[in-house]
Amino acid sequence: MVNTGGVDPALVAIIAVLLLVVLGIYLFVRRTLLAFTDGLREGSKRD
Repeated sequence: MVNTGGVDPALVAIIAVLLLVVLGIYLFVRRTLLAFTDGLREGSKRD
């Protein structure tokens, strides 16, 4: 395997996995917060 510019393929793989994990956490938190605020709005409408 050709080592281009001295970049370790394992390091690139670790960084890619970390980015995917961070993106997954971001999407999960965003979805949870959107559902939470939507639930609060629905609850305030019922009064």
